[in-house]
Amino acid sequence: MNVGSTVCHICGIPVDAGYFDDASIKPAPEADKEIILARYQLHRNYCGLLMSFAQFTDLYAADNSKVQTLGYQWQIRCNGQPAYPYTTLDYILNPWGYGGFPIQLRLAEGCLVELVIRNVAGTGVTTVGGRLTGRYWYNTIYGGTPNPL
Repeated sequence: MNVGSTVCHICGIPVDAGYFDDASIKPAPEADKEIILARYQLHRNYCGLLMSFAQFTDLYAADNSKVQTLGYQWQIRCNGQPAYPYTTLDYILNPWGYGGFPIQLRLAEGCLVELVIRNVAGTGVTTVGGRLTGRYWYNTIYGGTPNPL
């Protein structure tokens, strides 16, 4: 990064960007229901980047080789819309507790990002969990400087 620069010369993210991290562990959803496991609302005039997510079920917690969650669908949503390429997963892509694989999913200004699990025909799972981590920063297209959060 150049001295006096306001953005990273590698990724372009402002140096004063903040972080978000939200997680929960909840009872599994009932048939034909869904629950939000993690969520973060970007502030108005702020953009963001989803850096990682994690998934958990008690059914396979001791054996991460069993990654299919038959009857359960996971989605990452931005403003209620599935975020590509995480539109609908029926398996654990990033197991809880292993750091997961980093991703670089750009979030639109003011986006409400959520990790959701839906029970479409699943049985045997009693506990589920999810985590979202990322960064956010003021979008200078709106002019001026960011307001205090």
